[in-house]
Amino acid sequence: MKFPTPRLNQLLDALRDQALPQEELARRLQVSTRTVRTDVSTLNELIANHGAHLIHQRGAGYQLKIYNQALFDALLASRQQEASLPRTSRERVLHLQVMLLSAEQGIRLEDLADTWYLSRAALQGDMAEVRERLAHFGLTIESKARLGMRIQGEETAIRACLTQLLSQELLHNTQLQSLLPTLCPSKTLEVLGNRIHEQLGRHRLRLTDEGLQQLTIYCAVALLRLAAGHELAQFDTEDLTDSMLAAAGDIFAELPSLTPPGASELACLAIQIQARVIADNPLLNPAMTAESQRLVSHLLDYIHQHFPYDLRHDPQLRGDLLTHISTMLLRVKYQVGSHNPLAEHIKQHYPLAYDITLAAISEWIRQTPYRLTDHEIGYLVIHIGVGLERHYDIGYERRPHALLLCDAGNATFRVLEASIRREYPQLRFTTLDSVRDYEMLGKLEQDFVISTVRVSEKGIPVVQVNPFPTQYQLEQLGKLVLIDRTRPYLLDKYFSERHFLILDEPMSQHQLLARVCEQLEAEEMVETGFRASLFEREAIVSTMLGEGIALPHSLGLLAKRTCVYTVLAPQGIEWGNGESAGLIFVLAISKGDYEEAMGLYDLFISLMNEKASKSLLACENFASFKALARTGPH
Repeated sequence: MKFPTPRLNQLLDALRDQALPQEELARRLQVSTRTVRTDVSTLNELIANHGAHLIHQRGAGYQLKIYNQALFDALLASRQQEASLPRTSRERVLHLQVMLLSAEQGIRLEDLADTWYLSRAALQGDMAEVRERLAHFGLTIESKARLGMRIQGEETAIRACLTQLLSQELLHNTQLQSLLPTLCPSKTLEVLGNRIHEQLGRHRLRLTDEGLQQLTIYCAVALLRLAAGHELAQFDTEDLTDSMLAAAGDIFAELPSLTPPGASELACLAIQIQARVIADNPLLNPAMTAESQRLVSHLLDYIHQHFPYDLRHDPQLRGDLLTHISTMLLRVKYQVGSHNPLAEHIKQHYPLAYDITLAAISEWIRQTPYRLTDHEIGYLVIHIGVGLERHYDIGYERRPHALLLCDAGNATFRVLEASIRREYPQLRFTTLDSVRDYEMLGKLEQDFVISTVRVSEKGIPVVQVNPFPTQYQLEQLGKLVLIDRTRPYLLDKYFSERHFLILDEPMSQHQLLARVCEQLEAEEMVETGFRASLFEREAIVSTMLGEGIALPHSLGLLAKRTCVYTVLAPQGIEWGNGESAGLIFVLAISKGDYEEAMGLYDLFISLMNEKASKSLLACENFASFKALARTGPH
């Protein structure tokens, strides 16, 4: 049996071992409790003839009751057989990579298509992403008629790619079906891990649990490649330290290898250890130490020169960056994978620091042959984000602005101002001491008027108070002070109908960004180089925020005037890594508006947290979009 949606599989798996309330199921499945009840009803209809059903018990939640174990076991067996075949594009891309990296003979798409019950065209579409991912490691695919496809590239790159793929799958508990157990049986990994941990302890080297697992997987991959006759012919030893080489030798002696390792194998394992060791003072050769110090200085100097923040004199930040970058350079140079558990959340929690860090590191990336992953960039963002928070108030909030009108003399005015400031310190004041002058004013720029006398309204609210305001008057004033004006203010200032597009035709990411850039350039809204910087930033790391929202923008502040170009794409636009963007906000930010425009990130994160994409995509014009974005979906 094949369930109509993957969520039903998740629901059944969640309830096989324990009873769960619908609120917990809703959280795990990321749906509403109403959807959980609907899914339970659907699942019960599907498994009714297979020996089981779901019941609801007060206080315990939903439970799985099995009344015919044989029928239910048959159902599970059929699901397991179905699950062994890759069905989604993501699964096929992972499968194809591992198969190509571990195959001893060429792989033919025709044979795979027959085995997986797919068309050859579907697999060819997946191969484009496979080639792109392998290219990150410097690997290519050679295709020959009748012989099929084979990997071309350095042995170190093949091992690095295999290690990263298997580490990610183990980490996310989404194993590559039959491939992962074949390549790295769990018992083998457990035995290797224990032996490696023991030897690291003897050499007083510390690794995180995750680092130890990745090192263990590398060793398993190395043993597989050696058994297949793929020994490392040469390996650069300029960055090695003697202590790491000694540890690598002892670890290799514990591995079940049929042949003793050569010097290159030992050197490669030593680098794998050295790049993952936890140490306050990483062991590096003088050249690598100097490179680490130069990169730290470059990052802090770049931030000072291009942004209104000076972090150069923060010894804690400099020390933290130096410690991290010292081993990071080893990892990126030798393609040693690392996992940042916060990578998916950093863009949301540190959006300002993310852009500042990416702009600062991009120049270094252009000058080196190395590739920084979003996991490595994420660690740099955390350090710089914490540094910014330590020294600057980097959030933007539009403070309410009031016109304070009091014609009873300076002393009375001071008493009134002090009373209001004690209650609402966030309030900004413009003062006026003449009712006649007030009545002669035209349009007011303030949000509301506070007056000790009755005056006419000039398009904004008026609150009349006593020189010694009563508690009731202060509460009435609070209703105006505590309104969130940041969101409406940003929408009014930076969004416009001229920069609003509803896309009703298929379009690639490149075509869309080129179209937006052409208009901004024609309107002279951006500086020369904005377009190139926009595409460069996208090439380094995706600008997907989440919930179908993308925020493409340049690496630097290359706008003459700040604006947000809003694109609604109900059909979705492929944004890389298998993600599709429906709401695209192209940001063009100028240096003059930089601090204030940072509030835009909070606006976009709010839209994401409110899951507003679906509602906003249904808007038929700019007016309805702006009205909905102002209040959020209800």
